[in-house]
Amino acid sequence: MGDTPQNESGQNAPSEGAASPGQGPQHGALDQAQVEAIITALQAEAADLKDKLLRAHAEMENLRKRAEREREETAKYAVTRFARDIVNVGDNFQRAIDAVPPGAAEQDAALKSFLEGVTMTERELLNVLERYGIKRVQPAGEPFNPHLHQAVMEIQRSDVPAGTVVQVFQAGFTIEDRVLRPAMVAVAKGGPKTAQAPDGTAGPATPPPANAPPG
Repeated sequence: MGDTPQNESGQNAPSEGAASPGQGPQHGALDQAQVEAIITALQAEAADLKDKLLRAHAEMENLRKRAEREREETAKYAVTRFARDIVNVGDNFQRAIDAVPPGAAEQDAALKSFLEGVTMTERELLNVLERYGIKRVQPAGEPFNPHLHQAVMEIQRSDVPAGTVVQVFQAGFTIEDRVLRPAMVAVAKGGPKTAQAPDGTAGPATPPPANAPPG
């Protein structure tokens, strides 16, 4: 083995590169301020990632709810086009009933039986339509509603408030909360104005001119 270098007092000399007692940290070590800066940066990055995660989760939840609403609306209104055709066919039942003169069925047993059959068939059709959220609008005697009715003419009447539906030419239909077909009606004009309701709302709306499109 080689001889260990000694100093003048005979003690072993420290090897080259060894740190002397009391010497500061080696080159490249981090001080307290740098460590705290790194921790702060990591905390900020973690907070930013958490915020992005929460935003992504909220966006996914909104998409889920939107898809659910669209699916529900599709289920509700999928039969709209079919329903329009069916209610138009159903109008023929009412036309057949209206074509029988008052009292004529009581004088003819065959006609009475026919009328009863048509009436029952129409009633069953309306029941089936209601099971699918489709309801008939027969607004005779009600205040004119531009969202549900279409005024095709006005009739001078002094015995009912102005704006009252006095005749229904064609029944309307709704599907869920939408108008499938507005009711074609005649409204009264020249009668007394409807008093304001207790809640402060106005009386029946003034109908649009005859043949005006529904609101």
